[in-house]
Amino acid sequence: MTQPTDIRRALALRLLDGYCCQGGAGKGYHDAGFEVTGVDKDPQTRYPLAFHQGDAIEFIREFGAGFDFIHVSPPCQHDSDCQRIQGNTHPDLIAPTRNALNATGRPWTMENVRGAAAKLQSPVVLCGTMFGLKTYRHRYFETGGGFTLTQPEHPAHTAPQAKMGRPVPAGYFGQYVGNFSGVQQARNILEVPWMNRDGIRECVPPAYTRYIGRVAQAHLRPALGVTA
Repeated sequence: MTQPTDIRRALALRLLDGYCCQGGAGKGYHDAGFEVTGVDKDPQTRYPLAFHQGDAIEFIREFGAGFDFIHVSPPCQHDSDCQRIQGNTHPDLIAPTRNALNATGRPWTMENVRGAAAKLQSPVVLCGTMFGLKTYRHRYFETGGGFTLTQPEHPAHTAPQAKMGRPVPAGYFGQYVGNFSGVQQARNILEVPWMNRDGIRECVPPAYTRYIGRVAQAHLRPALGVTA
């Protein structure tokens, strides 16, 4: 029997989306059934869900324990290839974010790019090929607070990949980073139709967190005595 919308909302588990940017991760968790609140230090007018502007670490410390699950994507610029090439410097927020997450006592996941993988603890890697997306876009996910992910099977990379930021020839997978061309193509491939170039170049595809969110729902609901 289908539940009325108001009842489904009352049963929804609450998720905090830290460093949310334009909401790729948050949209995936929303699709998986969470009631999502995003937090970012910058205004995010394109964020498609509930949003609070503020410092993510401070918000986690003050309010994180009130959520059922927390996802964070600390800024990746410190460990990204593009920023190293340009010689730019950015803060490394992985360790302080982890400390704030652990203090909440809530289950969580923390995402970042390949360059940060060595600083993440036993991360699981997700790739676009796992979800039928025509991009590789590896992202690494550390888990904590009693929540774990099993590493999915990683399909072979058989399609050639376009050079970083370049137009994507037919039959190639795109990278969609930097000042790339083909914003509409990237929106279609990554399933983020509301985003602009700035959001796309950094986003977690919703397919990744839709998968994590479903695993998290299965982990949380029996422990909380909540049924779907």
